[in-house]
Amino acid sequence: MAGRNHLYIPGPTNVPNEILNAMHIPMEDHRSPVFPKLLTPLLQDLKKIFKTETGQAFVFPATGTAGWEIALTNTLNPGDKVLIYRFGQFSHLWAEMGKRLGFDVEIHQETWGKGIPLDKLEARLKEDTGHEIKAVLATHNETATGVTSDIGGV
Repeated sequence: MAGRNHLYIPGPTNVPNEILNAMHIPMEDHRSPVFPKLLTPLLQDLKKIFKTETGQAFVFPATGTAGWEIALTNTLNPGDKVLIYRFGQFSHLWAEMGKRLGFDVEIHQETWGKGIPLDKLEARLKEDTGHEIKAVLATHNETATGVTSDIGGV
């Protein structure tokens, strides 16, 4: 539809009018006494989704890229070796973020339009007998090319 904004999480995704109309209500102030009554059940449901009884679910109000940065800075250290198969815009961004955070980034350039090559990944990890690779940074859904990688296989 011309003149209509689309949702990009991932996307573009058309949001049905019924959903748009249901969202057309005033926001609740996050400091209001009503807000905890709205948020607490959602956090409990997140624990169910992520299958944890002891973990603490929280909502992080930022972009997915900010979520990546939080995950990386809280699990890795500068100088750690990370492995990235670059095959689209978001996998390229993983590589760039890894460099900016000071990781030893090993990039394998792949043809855009294909997902993570599991056979190459397996071979590379088998080569790493010294366990130098601390993380494999993988893009599940590469929206720039419309490719979904087999994260379970990774």
